[in-house]
Amino acid sequence: MTVEYPPEEFSGTVEPPKGWAAGATAVAVTFQRGVGQMGARRTVSTLRALNQPDGFDCPGCAWPEPGHAHVAEFCENGVKAVAEEATTERVTAAFFAEHSIAELRQRSEHWLGKQGRLTEPMVKRTGATHYVPISWGEAFRLIASELRALPTPDAAAFYTSGRTSNEAAFLYQLLARSFGTNNLPDCSNMCHEASGMALTETIGIGKGSVHITDFVAADLIVVVGQNPGTNHPRMLTTLEEAKRAGATIVAINPLPEAGLLRFKNPQRPGGLFGSGTQLADEHLPIRINGDLAFFKAVNHLLVTAGDTAGDTALDTAFIEQYTSGFEDFADDARSFDWEHFERATGFTREVAERFTEHVRASQRIIVCWAMGLTQHANSVATIREIVNFLLARGNIGRPGAGVCPVRGHSNVQGDRTMGISERPAPAFLDALAAEFGFEPPRASGLDTVDTIGAMRDGGVQVFVGMGGNFASSTPDTAVTHAALERCRLTVQVSTKLNMSHVVTGDQALILPTMGRTERHEAGGVEQVVTVEDSMGVVHASRGTLRKAAPQLLSEVEIVCGLAEALFDDSTRSTVDWGGLARDHAAIRDSISRVVPGFDDFNAKIAEPGGFVLPHGPRDDRTFATPDGRARFTINELSHAATAPGTLLLQTIRSHDQYNTTIYGLDDRYRGVHNGRRVVFVSPDDLEALAIRDGDVVDLRSVDVDGVERVAPRFRVIAYPTPAGSCAAYYPETNVLVPLASTNAAGTPTFKSIPITLTCRAGSGTS
Repeated sequence: MTVEYPPEEFSGTVEPPKGWAAGATAVAVTFQRGVGQMGARRTVSTLRALNQPDGFDCPGCAWPEPGHAHVAEFCENGVKAVAEEATTERVTAAFFAEHSIAELRQRSEHWLGKQGRLTEPMVKRTGATHYVPISWGEAFRLIASELRALPTPDAAAFYTSGRTSNEAAFLYQLLARSFGTNNLPDCSNMCHEASGMALTETIGIGKGSVHITDFVAADLIVVVGQNPGTNHPRMLTTLEEAKRAGATIVAINPLPEAGLLRFKNPQRPGGLFGSGTQLADEHLPIRINGDLAFFKAVNHLLVTAGDTAGDTALDTAFIEQYTSGFEDFADDARSFDWEHFERATGFTREVAERFTEHVRASQRIIVCWAMGLTQHANSVATIREIVNFLLARGNIGRPGAGVCPVRGHSNVQGDRTMGISERPAPAFLDALAAEFGFEPPRASGLDTVDTIGAMRDGGVQVFVGMGGNFASSTPDTAVTHAALERCRLTVQVSTKLNMSHVVTGDQALILPTMGRTERHEAGGVEQVVTVEDSMGVVHASRGTLRKAAPQLLSEVEIVCGLAEALFDDSTRSTVDWGGLARDHAAIRDSISRVVPGFDDFNAKIAEPGGFVLPHGPRDDRTFATPDGRARFTINELSHAATAPGTLLLQTIRSHDQYNTTIYGLDDRYRGVHNGRRVVFVSPDDLEALAIRDGDVVDLRSVDVDGVERVAPRFRVIAYPTPAGSCAAYYPETNVLVPLASTNAAGTPTFKSIPITLTCRAGSGTS
């Protein structure tokens, strides 16, 4: 199949990639984007409240705030996220009257997002070519009618993205479970699900064990499969502080990322006008999916060194007191295939030995990772092997040490804490039943990939999306679009237009909601919402702007309004939905009785900076595993191999996007300007494939069933990446990822797709 993604043909320029990030350029871009979309006065007033204790949490990434916030506690991409939400542009009913759905479907994500904030509820009726206005009451009644007409509650799916507040997420899962289903797919299914699974198996909790203050106490920080300079820019400040405190930083990633090479901190004069700070002491350009082999090699070196009497490579006291499974792990580690290691990583044995020297010289080690580790077939095994690596030297539950899965979206971790999960814990359901007096469903629901399959096969007929951009963020674009189109009703709760509004079911609703930047009022009282950052800190968020349009409702009001329409006189609910809509504090009171760690919730968020959720491994080295110990595991050595003439593709973000929100068409750190349809390929591979830098190629993948997928018209860029590896931006390349290509956690393998490059007519010599 060939899927022509809405084209935005590359017509830009390419220059050498940058060797540094941020600096004066970032400051200039920050205010250019802010003023361009918000105006000067609005920009200044909004940014003064961004990430401040009495302000609102950035709607971008989930990196935590420091203990003492700077006056300008934001980054370039955070400002882009705020500017997208706080823009003065508006999408009204007149816009939808002018543009048909078919016309909008031919537009790019970038164009759709730039049209402005949605202002009123809109409906696409059966057979209609355009959206038309609808009242809130009628919209809620339409959804309720379609839900009640389903043959089973499991014929509905309730999706959410990470931008939803704790309060809205808690009510959303309560709505779905009151209706009778655990079909609560979410964006976690596509990012850190493997982290949660691996960490739960090994240390008993699926969250990271470090706090932001641990970084300045660390001896060694390993950043693997992650690009902080684009995806979590404020992390660079934390790494700079760690570096100044004496930490060694090693980056393990196929691509050299500017932020880890050198950071010009705009908060410092030396960052604005000087050379900045070199962050990574060493960059190890690993082949795509070589990470499991790398950490198994390091563990082999540690275990074999520890076999020597008196050698201190292993923390034997910690291992004996707090862990289980070490002997089986050590037996497996002693035998290691170094030829497999070299094929998988592209490294010689000396690279692993040199890294192990850093390890042995360090008492406190943090390993950070993101989707570069979690979106492979062997992701769960890779993360378990990293836990083995940390356990071997006692680096769990020690200040300055631990696991640090860096979540990609503000409050994606909080959504899961609030019960957004297709596989809820029995204890959570028991507490929910006790609080609200109903019996929630117990059977596991559908994750994101399973939901797409169920829509495709007719099993799910109503899809409700609370934020996000399901049509573009998911794999197998053609299959996903066809699945959405087969639904009887698709509902999108959104702030701005995206592809999910124009790839619709037979009927479709757009429900416009307020943003993180806006003041929430209910019952005549200003309301507060809360979020959880990537390190388990929960704090308040208070918007400062007036809502973008009079008809907008908050996510809490939308959930409660739908619930009141759904649970009418014939379908009673034990929940006081109207009361919760008017009082966020009452929602938090219920959360405090349902979710562990949230006791005295309202009192705790009144404190500046909020509070840290309990974490047994970090707090007192207690592990909620079956035997109460941290578990060593055995992970079979594997990597994604390719056939001759085939490359492994990893999908990546540009510096001008956040997930599927495209801020602009530049990626200045990689030297790309005014375009996105590019593929980064090693010069060695280009020579072997007889393709030239600048050629235009089609990217092709073939699944195990022989089905070909094509992403057409990509400009080739010769780039310093390991042989056999290449990279291109998503969502344009999501079409290449087969729906069935997932790992043990159900996450699509976006980071290791075998593809071939085919030159288009008139381009190249192959």
